[in-house]
Amino acid sequence: MKPSNILILPGWQNSGPGHWQSLWESAHGYQRVEQHDWMQPLRGDWIARLEDVVLDADEPVVLVAHSLGCMLTAAWAAHSRNTRRVKAALLVAPPDVDREEVRQMLTSWAPVPLQTLPFVSAVLASSRDPYCRPDRAREFAAAWGSEFVDVGPLGHLNADSGLGDWPEAHQKLQALMHSAPAS
Repeated sequence: MKPSNILILPGWQNSGPGHWQSLWESAHGYQRVEQHDWMQPLRGDWIARLEDVVLDADEPVVLVAHSLGCMLTAAWAAHSRNTRRVKAALLVAPPDVDREEVRQMLTSWAPVPLQTLPFVSAVLASSRDPYCRPDRAREFAAAWGSEFVDVGPLGHLNADSGLGDWPEAHQKLQALMHSAPAS
């Protein structure tokens, strides 16, 4: 698989230079899906942008989502007719957009899409994520048909978590890609 077909899906406000997603993009040549508005994300706009990028890819893609990127993946998969073009998804730190304090910040994102994803996936979640309780992250993983991995008390699994290039998660991504059915 070409590195450019591994799509980085940052969450709200994008992923800064010290974020593991940005480090992977730089080190491995993965492609960031740029959204037109990182500060006031609209679910429909983000879904349309992901659809465009998936359709432009010359072969199946792998999604590497953080935070709101996880909700984007689930919402896109619930509506797209092109999910066969996704080989696998790594879903890291999904936020609970149904929680009142999160819903106030991200007004167009509730409810959480809870349909089974039609591709192999894993949810990596922290037991101390301020945007999602561990039991809720497990609920998302179960609904999506995803493997669930509790990575410990590491916060929102972003640059502030001190993960660096997070080799353990990159190994999980590689394992997911190898376990996905051949295209």
